[in-house]
Parts: sequence; structure tokens; C-alpha cells
Amino acid sequence: MTLQPVPNPLSRYTPQITVFIAVLVAWEVIVRALNIPRFLLPAPSVILSALLVTFSTVLESAWYTLRNALLGFALGCSAGILVALATSRWTTVREGLLPVAIAINSIPIIALAPIANNWFGSNNPMSKVMIVILITFFPTMINTVRGLTLVEPAKLELMRSYAVSELEVLTKVRIPNALPYVFNAFKVCSSLSLIGAIVAEYFGGPRKSLGVYILQEAQLFRFDNAWAAIIIASLLGIAFYAVVITVERRLIPWHVSVD
Repeated sequence: MTLQPVPNPLSRYTPQITVFIAVLVAWEVIVRALNIPRFLLPAPSVILSALLVTFSTVLESAWYTLRNALLGFALGCSAGILVALATSRWTTVREGLLPVAIAINSIPIIALAPIANNWFGSNNPMSKVMIVILITFFPTMINTVRGLTLVEPAKLELMRSYAVSELEVLTKVRIPNALPYVFNAFKVCSSLSLIGAIVAEYFGGPRKSLGVYILQEAQLFRFDNAWAAIIIASLLGIAFYAVVITVERRLIPWHVSVD
């Protein structure tokens, strides 16, 4: 019997890592070859140097913004799931609520952020949390409703043939069917929550927030520091997305979308 080689867990990420390194090298070469001014586009080496110098400050700002994003994500997604569970049972309510949800979800963040700052105060974290709640609530609700309602009729007929209660149909058929939809919403909202928190901070917030830090550094023409903060924000978004994927693989390893 021949022994099969043990696959390297990092091999599946080789294309992404290769592209990432190629982009950084090309970025560095183009900036230096064309002598692009630093205020237009600093080279990756310059951004890395700025990040090493300002790391503690940027990390403190990132942690402040991440807390608001996580709280808004948790509240918005939880509310979306609860409303979906309540409305998916009645077709009239669901069909009446979905257009309203889609309409509100289409409102730009920049239109909501000043209003939230006026309601709660620009330095109040709740003004940023509310923005995150709004932009995460509706994708979660819409996806959860779809997952709860788009169940194969044969499965429902089988459950009814055993004379099971609606609660058992919900817990044993509808919710398992909705989990892939819910996690798709979570993956989208993991990025939206950070974007919402940072953009909301552009319209006012404490200096220790990431959005205010990026805005002020850019206004002072310290674009290398601003880019360093942007890199940290991107890494946080990637890490958040990776956590959601990891939880998804743990909870629904049977689903076709999880490889």
C-alpha cells in the first residue's frame, strides 16, 4: 500500500498569496519608476515604515472602531434573524415588509451618518453602532427569510405526514435550510460593519477612532500614515471574514458551499 502525501493546508492559499505579493512588488516598482509623489500614492515600503512608527496609535484606534463594528454587527444580525423568524410565517407581512427593507437598505451611509450623529452625539459610540445595525440588519433579515421560506415542498410534506408541530418543522427543517443563507449574510455584513463604522466616523467622532484618524492624517498630508491605517482596517476586515467562514465550516460542514 502506497502512502498518500499529506496535503499542505497552506497550498490552497498559494494563488492568493502569489497575487498579493505580485501586486505589492508591482506597486513598489511602478511608484519608484514613475516617481509618483508620496501624497498621491506612497510606496508599500513607505507605508510599512509609517505603520511601524504609528503602530500603537493605529492599533488603539482600530480597536475602538472594531468594538463598535462588532457590537453593531451582533445587534443588527440578531435583530434581522428575529424579525425574519417572526415574519416568515405570514406571507402578507413578509411581502409587505421586504420592499420597505430593501428601500431602507439602499440609503447611502453618508446620508444616515450625520443624522445618527445628531441623534446620539458625534462622540457617542452609539451613533456609529446604530449605522452598523442599520446596514447589517436588512441583509441578514432578507437572507434569513429566503432561507426559511425556500424549503423543498417534499420535505414539508414529509414532516406533515408525521403530524409534527410547526415548531418542529421550524427547528428541524426551516432553520437548517436557512443556515447557509444566514452565513452568506454574515459574510457580507462582516465587511459592511467595518465599512459602516469607519465611514460614520468621517462625519465626527473621537480622535481615537480609526475613521477620524485616517481623515485627519489625510488632511495633514501625512498620507503614509493614512494608508497605514487603511491597511490595518483591511486586515481587520479579512480577519473578521475569516472568523465567519471558520464558524460556518464548524456549524454546517454538510453544506455544498463549504469545501
